[in-house]
Formats: sequence, C-alpha cells, structure tokens
Amino acid sequence: MTLKFKTGKPKWLMRIPLELIFWIAAFMFLAMAKPAAHPEDIHFTFCPLANLGLGWCPGCGLGRAITLIFHGSIRESFHFHWLGIPAVLIISLRMVTLLRYERIKILNNRKEK
Repeated sequence: MTLKFKTGKPKWLMRIPLELIFWIAAFMFLAMAKPAAHPEDIHFTFCPLANLGLGWCPGCGLGRAITLIFHGSIRESFHFHWLGIPAVLIISLRMVTLLRYERIKILNNRKEK
C-alpha cells in the first residue's frame, strides 16, 4: 500500500499559461506605478542608450506611457512614447487570445471525457 499526498497546487492554477500571468502582472505593476514620482534626471534605467547619455531611445518612455494610459492621461502618454496606446491594445488582445485558447482547451477536454 502506498500513500499518495496532494502537491498543494490547484489544477486550475497549473493550466494558466505563464505568458498570461506575466502580462497580467506587468499591467498590474504599470497601473500601480506613479511615473511623475520618478523625474528623468534621477530615474534609474537599464537602457544602455540612456546610460550612455543619449537623449532619445525607441524603447525609453514606453512603460511610463502605459502607466499614464492606466491613469487616464492619454495626451501625456503620447508625449512619453507614441507606441504606448498601440502597445496596450496589442497586449490586451494577446491576453484575450490566451484566455480564449485556454477556454477552448478546457471545453475540448470536457468533451473527450
């Protein structure tokens, strides 16, 4: 006779795609951030172009732009980076696609049983 122990991880949690968890967490962190609290001159960045002293980088400001969108400041968001609005739309569409795909997988598994 062997003992079987439960792992403690719910099965529904294991079915959620890691990419979906990443995008939800990223949107949550960006929605809670305060871009005005980090001025340009004292803001730490991983951007190699900004660390070299260049004033413009195609990626800099995208996170702030998304944060401003979540705070309702569309005009300021466009000022930081014009791709902020398309990025939110594309990532949101990706999240919906992942949710639909997972739902279809669950429904197909139920039909097979």
